[in-house]
Amino acid sequence: MTDSSHALPTSDRLNVWQRWPKVQSHGMAARVLLAFLATAGLFYVNIMPALVSGLIDGLGFSHRQAGLIASSNIYGAAVGALVAVFIVKSWRWKPVCTALLLALISLDFLSMWIQHPWAMLALRGVHGCIGGLLVGIAFAVIARTEQVHKTFGMLLLVQFGLGGLGVMVLPPMVPVVGAWILFLALILFSTTALLMLPFLQDYPVSQSSKQAKSSDIRRKPLLASIFAVFLFQAANMGLYAYIIDLGEQAGLSMTTIAPALGVSAWLGILGSGLVILFSTRFGRLLPLFCGILITAIATFALHFSALAWVFWLANIAVGITWAFSIAYLLGICAEFDKAGQMAALGGFASKMGLASGPLIAALLLGNTQYPLLINVAVVMLIAAALVTLYPARLLDRAD
Repeated sequence: MTDSSHALPTSDRLNVWQRWPKVQSHGMAARVLLAFLATAGLFYVNIMPALVSGLIDGLGFSHRQAGLIASSNIYGAAVGALVAVFIVKSWRWKPVCTALLLALISLDFLSMWIQHPWAMLALRGVHGCIGGLLVGIAFAVIARTEQVHKTFGMLLLVQFGLGGLGVMVLPPMVPVVGAWILFLALILFSTTALLMLPFLQDYPVSQSSKQAKSSDIRRKPLLASIFAVFLFQAANMGLYAYIIDLGEQAGLSMTTIAPALGVSAWLGILGSGLVILFSTRFGRLLPLFCGILITAIATFALHFSALAWVFWLANIAVGITWAFSIAYLLGICAEFDKAGQMAALGGFASKMGLASGPLIAALLLGNTQYPLLINVAVVMLIAAALVTLYPARLLDRAD
């Protein structure tokens, strides 16, 4: 006979999740956990050179096939991020994120066994949709935190820190053990985020944010900031997806390329750290405009990648300013409403840019025309710097 006095009432059993110990809502630990959650859905972007190189070297895919698979993965993420815009106010985000993380783990496991490029393209497109939805929801939750720029800075710190480790360690392992090691890395990251999820607070939408109408949002500066995010991400990812092959075409060896990418990603932590340190102390316009221009100059320097030290310095500069600038850009999008819909919309623009970059590059690289690709990226970066003047100045004046 069972002692029912020790059994949990039904309501208590349903609230076990709620009674899990939680970190402080707006503390540094919460920023770290939210950063892992938002990164899990799109971590493959941070190791994109390793994935593209691994598909080429490990599975024998062509340059164009590898680029299209990368684009499919991120275009799927853009679709998922767009869906997130419409559900973030009403859906319970924790159970949804749990289901999405489990789905990502399952799809990465299936990817370990696929050998055909078109089957891989289709599967990674579905994976992208799920991951993009996860990231969009996470961005919306981040928008409900205090000092949102700091949380986005922590997000970039996690992405660049662990992404740097991935692009340094994984490419040399693919010829030895096979391309499956790339997807195992993604599984491990998603599992880590899943284990962290119960420790986060609920971050409910405030009543004022629920009642806010879309007409209350200033659309012109919002559209400008979204377009700037798209241009910036497309310019950077178009080159980053092929940066290993660019270095090899310039005559550099993998022993030079892999450490350069790893160190540049790790030093990207410096850029995200500066965002956490500065926040809006110096406004948004000046640091953001300078950051994007430095990115453009460093990108142009890749014309001289045959010189190992130029390849190193250019990648380091891009790593730092990419993390620095995108944190401010996403923060600007998030500041237009605290329910998180505009942050999710900024995430959609980011995914569209990240997906369009490799697609544009794949179309331009019929004969490995890297000088043309570099010039296109520089023009897009300068355009992003000019477009962001309007929304950044507007928010600075409001402060």
